[in-house]
Amino acid sequence: MKEYKVAVIAGDGIGPEVVSEGLKALTRAADIDGGFKFSYTFFPWGCEYYLENGLMMPDNGLDILKEFDTIFFGAVGKPGVPDHISLWKLLLTIRKGFNQYINLRPVKLLAGAPCPLSGINRADIDMTVIRENSEGEYAGEGAWLFRGQSEETVIQHGVFSRKGCSRVIRYAFELAKRENKTLTSVSKANALNYSMVFWDEIFKEISLEYPEVKTASYLVDAASMFFVKDPKRFQVVVTSNLFGDILTDLGAAIAGGMGLAAGANINPEREYPSMFEPVHGSAPDIAGKGVANPLAAVWSASQMLDFLGYEKYGSLLIDAIEALLVSGKTLTPDLGGSATTEEVGDAVLEHLNVLAK
Repeated sequence: MKEYKVAVIAGDGIGPEVVSEGLKALTRAADIDGGFKFSYTFFPWGCEYYLENGLMMPDNGLDILKEFDTIFFGAVGKPGVPDHISLWKLLLTIRKGFNQYINLRPVKLLAGAPCPLSGINRADIDMTVIRENSEGEYAGEGAWLFRGQSEETVIQHGVFSRKGCSRVIRYAFELAKRENKTLTSVSKANALNYSMVFWDEIFKEISLEYPEVKTASYLVDAASMFFVKDPKRFQVVVTSNLFGDILTDLGAAIAGGMGLAAGANINPEREYPSMFEPVHGSAPDIAGKGVANPLAAVWSASQMLDFLGYEKYGSLLIDAIEALLVSGKTLTPDLGGSATTEEVGDAVLEHLNVLAK
């Protein structure tokens, strides 16, 4: 039997609550198949660890994690710990250290999920957003000059390499080709006259290698408008780190809310473990109350199954989420129900059992 070693970093706030339900879904999928299984190792890294140790994770954290097949991540962030500390010293350290340069975010309106847009058919919102995940505006390069003086000045660099842009754009073309979908590039070349002009040129160059893929290019402000007014024009979207971060949260808002927002941080070459996470944040205002929506964590578990080659069970988990939403019987308060996090997780397993028969 194939065994996959999963490093679990539940993190902060509602992270442990939703991760628990995601792991239950992974375990049940493996049990149904019977040909593979998961073993979990838990790491208490995050803001509580930082407050006790002055570090978000140990100095040798990456060395520890690289021995695992995948990472399942919960959430990061806690009042009292600056956001740039919690993000840069844990989540971004893992993304960059393990060359997880593909951020894969599904934006799909499931049956039964709420949508704030009127006149939209469910099939109109069905896209995959591929966000560059290792450089760009999140490169972390810059300077802080004359701190505390009247001349105080900060400089934040965006770093766009030919290698970095090419590999994420090519990944997007390969996905669009494989799934026979259109590909849209989102940039802002009219204002960012170096980085985004460079991005657009590389997109155009690579597009010549894929004549079978229909392409489009939008400025990010226009793309934001069309995400709301005409989302059906997007199937596969590729964009930079910052624009991808913003657009995918907008996508989540039109496709059921952040409680259904899943994300995968992929190292396509599999030289390092890839990481799967719900992207709703730590939500400290509801942490510990047992009302957090675990469906994004379950969706992230589905992405892990897809990545490991068990697409059948990845799809079954999405079908189970959809069946739960359609039934409307067991939903957390953010979706208009009164169920607890654990009750929703259990209901997903019930639907999974039925669908797997």
